[in-house]
Amino acid sequence: MAYSITSPAGKTVQEIINSLPSLMAVAVVDIQSGMALASHSNVASLNPETAAAYNTEVVKQKQKAMTALKLQGEKIEDILMTLTNQMHLIKLSDDGKKFIYLVANSRDTNLAIARDVMRQGAEMLN
Repeated sequence: MAYSITSPAGKTVQEIINSLPSLMAVAVVDIQSGMALASHSNVASLNPETAAAYNTEVVKQKQKAMTALKLQGEKIEDILMTLTNQMHLIKLSDDGKKFIYLVANSRDTNLAIARDVMRQGAEMLN
């Protein structure tokens, strides 16, 4: 457990864990630095701090692509990556300064519920 429940990021992580107890990992990430502000993993081999750094680059590259494509008035709501047995979701905060990164087993987790939980979590970060 790498968070304090007194910080907004820590409270967000705790609420997500409470809502999705079977999740594999979760982190609240600062986009500018790529650092996890709060994180938790239920799988020893899955390090959410490492994933935070790499997924920050995913977000930044998508933002660059949107600029290159002149997609004015658009913003990233969320990003979904599906693997064989996992889904990785990224949900940006409304101010675009942070994101929530969630890993869940795709067979045990309803995508719509996971997205709703992350939406609620992102609202807590504002």
